Amino acid sequence: MPTMSRMIRGRLHAWAAAAAAVLVVTATTAAAPGAAPQDELPPDIAAIMHKAPYDHAQWGLLEIDTSTGRTVHSQFADQFFTAGSTTKLVTLSAAWHTVGPDHRFTTPLQAVGTRNGSTLTGNLALVAQGDLTMGGRTRPDGTVDYVPLDHTYANDLPGATLTPEDPLAGLDQIAQQVRDAGITEVDGDVVIDPRLFTPPALDPQPTPMIINDNVIDLLSTPTTQGQPAQLSWRPQVAPYQVTSTVITGAPGSPTDISVSASPDGTRISLSGSIAADAKPALKISQVRDPNAFGRTALIEALARAGVTVTAPSTGSNPDAKLPASYDGDQQVAAYVSPPYQQYAKLVLKVSHNLGANLALCLMATARGSHDCNDGFGIEREFLAGTANVDPGQFQLVDGRGVAEDKVTPTGISQILTYWLHSPEAEAFRFALPILGVDGTGALSCTHDCPAKGKVFAKPGTVIGLDDLNQRLTVGAQGLGGYLETDDGCLHIFYVMVNGASTPDIPGYLDINEDVNTIAALLQEHASADRSHP
Repeated sequence: MPTMSRMIRGRLHAWAAAAAAVLVVTATTAAAPGAAPQDELPPDIAAIMHKAPYDHAQWGLLEIDTSTGRTVHSQFADQFFTAGSTTKLVTLSAAWHTVGPDHRFTTPLQAVGTRNGSTLTGNLALVAQGDLTMGGRTRPDGTVDYVPLDHTYANDLPGATLTPEDPLAGLDQIAQQVRDAGITEVDGDVVIDPRLFTPPALDPQPTPMIINDNVIDLLSTPTTQGQPAQLSWRPQVAPYQVTSTVITGAPGSPTDISVSASPDGTRISLSGSIAADAKPALKISQVRDPNAFGRTALIEALARAGVTVTAPSTGSNPDAKLPASYDGDQQVAAYVSPPYQQYAKLVLKVSHNLGANLALCLMATARGSHDCNDGFGIEREFLAGTANVDPGQFQLVDGRGVAEDKVTPTGISQILTYWLHSPEAEAFRFALPILGVDGTGALSCTHDCPAKGKVFAKPGTVIGLDDLNQRLTVGAQGLGGYLETDDGCLHIFYVMVNGASTPDIPGYLDINEDVNTIAALLQEHASADRSHP
């Protein structure tokens, strides 16, 4: 579930204020003609594929019974399709293996200077490790929390919600450790050390220092008709300030809230209206300088723990004060993350774009490189070597799945087959969204759906505009993962349509539901076939 461009976002909001679906990015690329289908599909599935939105589209489908190796259905299985976020099946498989499912990110705080009693004369340096959440989603049991529609999609899709955890939790833990170490004053500065990797030119851009996914959450709650809506926002870090002129409208009226920010991102404004009977509406604003933000947030956390810093709390990150290296005995605190398997689960469950692009950087740093682009070579090495997957079945330019990313159904099936022979097979399967249950899968198959809880699949979407015909183009809509039959047998499947068209957002929602319905029908047919061989 990736993000639309600002241009497309604005145009779509002009067409329809209420969208509630799983969208991805900006353009359309219909698949080229390929070989003829290899089998006849069940009539109920064929009927969906022949609906009007797909008059000029192309469907790809591959389903394999893992108990026998038999190909159940195959249409254009060796042809490239625009993948959308099903790209994350490739990226996260490689990162899971390369980084390691049990790897924990230890983000140390180094004391660079001299101690005199409770005073450090010098600087504290937080050495960023590419920790995706820095404790901001960590539950008490150590797992990483998520919701069906993640806050990172709040500006694109209504219905996004927040997890309850404190985004500053990791920094508060570090600050308390400093106080517990006997330091009450830092006669110097606090510096974020971001030298782990060079942020790549990807959108969203991964950075070594990440707090709250590098966004500010802005929640508007209706009050009484005609009165200002209630505003709450997090994380509250200086010098960020938020003002709101959002008004509570009549019950049933449209909710339309806009967000604007100053060039440096520190002055945020909300405007518009929210219906009196509406649920709280979430928006986000980007943190433009994650290092400066993290520095101030840490200084403020230190203050809450009873540690004063003589340097001003706001301003740019003083990179020039970083030492060439650190001695081991300089560490005064550290935050230790949940295992990477939990982060991979977060990325797959909610289609976390930042986390998927970050995975490329983490693969590179795991091999000692500061260049995130080296992650592609490591990914290729994993595919061709460890996973025994043909890298030629993919064309990838990032980790999350933009319009340029292509996959074949065969390639995805090879990835999914690799996992079946891994000790982590079950962990990976349950890290995928589950139809009707959790992650992005919770948005479909919720009522009277026999396949509920039995389809484990990553969705992918590419959506854009057809300016000539004033309609939406759905360059890609698909699902890839596993079907579990009623008697417990697993089938691998990948279904994708490229080049669909629809006049509006409700029509897109129907396309999204069509693909989910096909997956559900495949599960039902597979179960029926096994009960009546």
